[in-house]
Amino acid sequence: MSNWQKIIASKTNLAQKNIETGMKPGKLSADARIPQGQSRVTNFPVLDMGVRPSIDTPTWSLKMFGLVANEITLGWKQFKALPQTKVVADMHCVTRWSQLDMDWEGVAARDLIALAKPTEAAQFVTLHGFDGYTTNLPLAALLDDDVLIAHSVFGEPLSMEHGWPARLVVPKRYAWKGAKWISGIEFHEQDRPGFWEVRGYHNDADPWKEERFGYPEGI
Repeated sequence: MSNWQKIIASKTNLAQKNIETGMKPGKLSADARIPQGQSRVTNFPVLDMGVRPSIDTPTWSLKMFGLVANEITLGWKQFKALPQTKVVADMHCVTRWSQLDMDWEGVAARDLIALAKPTEAAQFVTLHGFDGYTTNLPLAALLDDDVLIAHSVFGEPLSMEHGWPARLVVPKRYAWKGAKWISGIEFHEQDRPGFWEVRGYHNDADPWKEERFGYPEGI
């Protein structure tokens, strides 16, 4: 079994254990900006499956497809030519760390969505990564003004470990919803749980509700 397979098996077992036994809520934080069960860090931990794709700006692209009026694939130059947005937001990871005031720069997700023109039937999205990773969100979650396809953090380009050339940032959800090395946004009518969601992670991932593990009713 490879290290990648061991990591997946370990996290899957942890999720299933917490679903079966009922995860105890974390301790209340003294900082009102940090959700229950989280601890503040000042570094930027690297968490992935050990699969880091060989992708850079000349070969990067972002495809928006599915239930859209305008299927579109943007190359790096087209992406960088779009209006650039800066967002200062907190990040909360399911592994219980939180970092405050992260300074992101990229293209607002809602600006990209406007280019694709989703149909009325489109209610959900699947985010695809160049590493084969997927995660899911309601389309409405991407329309918040703090959601970015980010290429920079703290004034510097993302490192490869953090998703260079571009990653999704969704501050109101646990960080696993922010797909690294993002390659596509797929629009569809029904929800489709992604890589971790089908392995026992919560479908909604709201840090303020401690939605770490377990399927909501109907998923």
